[in-house]
Amino acid sequence: ETNTLPFHPFEMQQGDILRMEKEHQVLKEQLKEAQEKYEQLQSRSSEEIGAVKELLKKSVEETEVSKNELDWLHQDLEIKMKKWQQEKKENKENLKALRNTAKKHTDTNDRYSKTIDEKEKKYNGYLDAYLETSNKLANDKVKLEELIKKSQDDCQEYVKRAVEAEISVLKNWKETEIYKLNGKAANAEANLKMLKSLSSLPSAAPKLKSQIDSWEVFISNVKKQLEKVEAEYEEKIQMVKNGAQNCLTKMETVELPSP
Repeated sequence: ETNTLPFHPFEMQQGDILRMEKEHQVLKEQLKEAQEKYEQLQSRSSEEIGAVKELLKKSVEETEVSKNELDWLHQDLEIKMKKWQQEKKENKENLKALRNTAKKHTDTNDRYSKTIDEKEKKYNGYLDAYLETSNKLANDKVKLEELIKKSQDDCQEYVKRAVEAEISVLKNWKETEIYKLNGKAANAEANLKMLKSLSSLPSAAPKLKSQIDSWEVFISNVKKQLEKVEAEYEEKIQMVKNGAQNCLTKMETVELPSP
């Protein structure tokens, strides 16, 4: 029967003491763990407290410096406040003077505005008149340009016709002179041929030799003059084609007396 019944007053039912011992053991282990954690926490807290103390010390020092700076700032602020009040007073006086000046300027501006409105009305009138005149002039300009273009076209046509006319006149003069000189040359050659045929007679040969020589010289001169006339007229014709003016002059030819 030993240990089969609860052991009063320590047990309410059988096994309470063993259960309590187990719980006590568990609590001891937990207490041990808690103590270890507490020691760790205490060690870490000591380090953190030391760091915080250092920070606190540093903060106190900085606070002292900040206090000194704050005192300096207060003094500077007082100086600036006095200066600001003085400037405020001056600015107030300046503002009053500026308001008076602004009023004068406003009055002047009103007068100028009225003058500007009047001048703007006049300007608009002048502008309308200018635009009307400008449009009219533009239309006249277009008409004049058309007339100028037509005149230029007509002028070019007239110039072309004038050039053709000058060339035609020069060609006619050239052909006339050439015809005359060719006629002279033909007559001279006919005379020369007749004299040469007569010179075949022995009795007439000595008498006709000087005449034959004279006619040969005459024919040579006529041919030279013929070449000169043709060259000079061709030169003038080419000059007229190239646009030269005052070329319509008749060539003066030397009248060659026939033998």
